[in-house]
Amino acid sequence: MAYQEVTTTGYGTRVGNSFKAVGGGFILFCLATAFLWWNEGRAIKTEKMLDEAGSAYVEMENPSKRDASLEGELICGTAIATTEDSLSDAQFGIGAKAIALRRTVEYYQWVEHSESKSEDKLGGKEERTTTYTYSKEWTKRPVESADFKDPAYQKKNFVLTTVNETEQYAENVSWGAYKLNESLIRSISSHENLNQPISEDLLKQLNKDAKTAYERFYGAKSLPVDTAKQQPADSVMTDMEYIHQNGNVLYYGRVPGSPEVGDVRVTFEIVTPAKVTVMAVVDGDTFKPYRAKNGKRFQTLVMGKKSGDEIIEYQKDTNNALLWMFRIVGILLVIASLKGIFGFLETILKVVPFVANIFGWGVGLVCTIVGVVWSLIIIAIAWLFYRPLLGIGLLAIAAFLIWVFAFGGKNKIKELRR
Repeated sequence: MAYQEVTTTGYGTRVGNSFKAVGGGFILFCLATAFLWWNEGRAIKTEKMLDEAGSAYVEMENPSKRDASLEGELICGTAIATTEDSLSDAQFGIGAKAIALRRTVEYYQWVEHSESKSEDKLGGKEERTTTYTYSKEWTKRPVESADFKDPAYQKKNFVLTTVNETEQYAENVSWGAYKLNESLIRSISSHENLNQPISEDLLKQLNKDAKTAYERFYGAKSLPVDTAKQQPADSVMTDMEYIHQNGNVLYYGRVPGSPEVGDVRVTFEIVTPAKVTVMAVVDGDTFKPYRAKNGKRFQTLVMGKKSGDEIIEYQKDTNNALLWMFRIVGILLVIASLKGIFGFLETILKVVPFVANIFGWGVGLVCTIVGVVWSLIIIAIAWLFYRPLLGIGLLAIAAFLIWVFAFGGKNKIKELRR
């Protein structure tokens, strides 16, 4: 059942808070403007670097043999990434010869969700109603339920155990006759399940500890007769009541198919040898990033066999997607900052909510138009700085918008149509 909390803020407090928001709005405006400028410079520099790399790389035909003539060259080649290093999870006593070993953890917990609605009252007060709902979910970390708003759900969470997530990588990963550096190693994504049984003695100890934690919170309970039917067919040590291993999953809880609050799920994965394509600068028996004339660095590893042109094209598409995503974020931040600066005007009129809403709509529209125009000007100036021709075009668009919305351009357009 939902739990509601109603708070009322007086008119004087609201006006005071709105004036305080002016300073924050100015700071956000400056940061958003700087973010837009940085994004344009980042995108242009990255594109120039990729163009330079695209014309500089050479295909490495046979990575299985070291070629002295390729020393210091940006190469693109495909080979099997493999290792002889053995990695182990000391806590659970399992391991394998692998490029990487990962342990991920999930906790079954009550999670609090909130949704707020505000209503302006005559006289300038604001009444805010916050509705809290609760659901059981798998989370990445234990949830502190003592801070829940609904007393009925406070202190409802606990965990049978806490386990840290870990990730370790092999130090020596070969790629043909070469070795991969740490950054390239971390880019390999050939994940597989680590289906290795944990020792019986350790499982018994884990089961004992989990049982103690369970009974401390829930009290002693006997497992239902039909529980065995719910156990996975290939699970390990199915006679244990509070610990179960099924393939690469270690489950703390009574019934894996019917989780209870406090259950914990630990998953083990490894990264196995795989065919990968590397694009980097040859540095002896290993690799280092390519450094473009503008100082930008570049190296990459992709799964499977790819040509250099395919990699460069993909990187350009990614760069362009980031450019537009950051542009949209920057523009929205500029608009939000302007609303923060001028929001006090609407708040002052909240004595009569109907009038304030109409005025607020107008302020929002003006802030949106000004924010878009300002953002276009910043983007255009940045392009003027980095690429003059495109910058002039963007400035022309911004000037047209200013003419339309600020200097009666709409009327002149109507006259021309007539």
